[in-house]
Amino acid sequence: MILAGRVGDVCHAVTPPNAPKLAHTMVDELAEQILARFGALQEELSDPAVIADRRRFAASSRAYRELEPAAKLAGEYRRVADDVAGARELIAEDGDDPELRELLRTSQDRLAELEEQIRLAMVERDPNDDKNVIIEIRPGIGGEEASIWAGDLYRMLTRYAERLGFEAEPLAVGDGTYTLSVKGAGAYSVFKFEGGTHRVQRVPETESQGRIHTSTATVAVLPEADEVEVEIDPTDLQIDFYRSSGPGGQSVNTTDSAVRITHKPTGIVVSMQDEKSQLQNRERAMRVLRARLYERALAEQQAELAASRSAQVGTGERAEKIRTYNFPEKRVKDHRINLLVHNLDEILMGELDELSAALQDDEKRRRLADRGEHA
Repeated sequence: MILAGRVGDVCHAVTPPNAPKLAHTMVDELAEQILARFGALQEELSDPAVIADRRRFAASSRAYRELEPAAKLAGEYRRVADDVAGARELIAEDGDDPELRELLRTSQDRLAELEEQIRLAMVERDPNDDKNVIIEIRPGIGGEEASIWAGDLYRMLTRYAERLGFEAEPLAVGDGTYTLSVKGAGAYSVFKFEGGTHRVQRVPETESQGRIHTSTATVAVLPEADEVEVEIDPTDLQIDFYRSSGPGGQSVNTTDSAVRITHKPTGIVVSMQDEKSQLQNRERAMRVLRARLYERALAEQQAELAASRSAQVGTGERAEKIRTYNFPEKRVKDHRINLLVHNLDEILMGELDELSAALQDDEKRRRLADRGEHA
């Protein structure tokens, strides 16, 4: 996809000589630029010199994949624009023809829809969208029921990741707290909307009188950072080794394999004990620590810039209730976009596509508004 900051790259592309003449509105010109850039990328990917250069070929392939949805919209926009122009010419020649007027009306309606879709497709993406994520789920209010609810959310998000073809890897599980990694291109673009407080209203299994209880669990979604993105001074770390607790098995409870890492400048503490070796637990703990430090840096940067962004990467937004799951009525409400759906069972099985799509559209419109455009 062409980012807003890279639209200039598209503007320099050469419009194909056989491109039909369109009225030069902003969207018309943007559609031409998208198609021209897409055609140039197709040529690059068939160029032996580009194919021989692994880094350049990978970059061109990524750009091609990102631009392809916008190019399909632009191609349809051009065809519908031609239909509108043709219908207007025929109406001018033949007078009042009901079928032509209906064709003109439907084509104009579709053209308006495509204008919106193209503009949304060209909105600048969150730079973290392609990253892997680390998800931390913790019980909130509600005691034992909150811990059970945290486990339900862990299974829901794990199933969602697997449905989408991502690799879900549990990093730490215990005491109602869950940490997992989700790997795959675009993982953050999907799971960032799950960050926040998830509220459940249901009758707990331990409730003998059938009263509905309200419990919560918090979900933190952290873009996973590379070592080059977050430099950690080894002297800033306090690393403690201790014996694992809980259900063990071979060597888990009999050796000092658990690791606790404290980042002294920030006070962030990460503990891992699920693996058998200190090395494995230390590597997992460092991954989580880098992700937390990266998110902390993003939050500080956003505060300095006073940026009002809809993407849930700031810690302040995570404190807010984002969604309510009502079991008696089998409904789920996302409070950020006021969306109510009645397929709670399917959602708990990881079918979050409708919610994610609506949240992604809302984010794009907010980004358009931030750029001074009107969605």
